[in-house]
Amino acid sequence: MKINEVIFTDSLPKLDLHGFDRDTARVAINDFINDNIRMGNEIITVVHGIGTGIIRETTVQTLKKSKYVEEFKNDYFNRGCMIVKLKSEFL
Repeated sequence: MKINEVIFTDSLPKLDLHGFDRDTARVAINDFINDNIRMGNEIITVVHGIGTGIIRETTVQTLKKSKYVEEFKNDYFNRGCMIVKLKSEFL
């Protein structure tokens, strides 16, 4: 499945980072990615919220650095949410 084909995100595995600080969010994102690779989920969502943008920036930097992430983008309908596609070679 391509990341641009995702319309309904409610059925995807979701990590909600509301109330997290930078360091805790970074650890939680990496753990969530690892857990979903073990479960074989190809597409996941990370909810970072809108706020001041600190957690959004942390989310973007963490996803860019991850060797397991193929691509990611903001959800079209919710700008406080990232849709993430994991690399199939790790699933």
